[in-house]
Amino acid sequence: QEQLVESGGGLVHAGGSLRLSCVASGFTFSEYPMRWYRQAPGRERELVAGISSNGGSTSLADSVKGRFTISRDNAKNTVYLQMNSLKPEDTAVYYCYCYRLGWGQGTQVTVSS
Repeated sequence: QEQLVESGGGLVHAGGSLRLSCVASGFTFSEYPMRWYRQAPGRERELVAGISSNGGSTSLADSVKGRFTISRDNAKNTVYLQMNSLKPEDTAVYYCYCYRLGWGQGTQVTVSS
């Protein structure tokens, strides 16, 4: 069964950090670029970060540059999103995405002020 399962969300104070994980299964993870998206209440889903299949190329939305890092471990079929210096406006459900499958179920991140 092909699936993406996110974890690592939670409640954190502004300025804190979280690391999200997305474990892939059922397909050859190392062949696919991966992305992280987020969706805040009442807003459209937005692209946060992307990483190439071998991890050699990454991109970040301007709103998270300097604070977030995307990485992957192909041996563990996992993509990560390290989030530092979190702000209340980072509050959203975070989803990992692979064009082969679509989105995972999401993990909630809440940043209190």
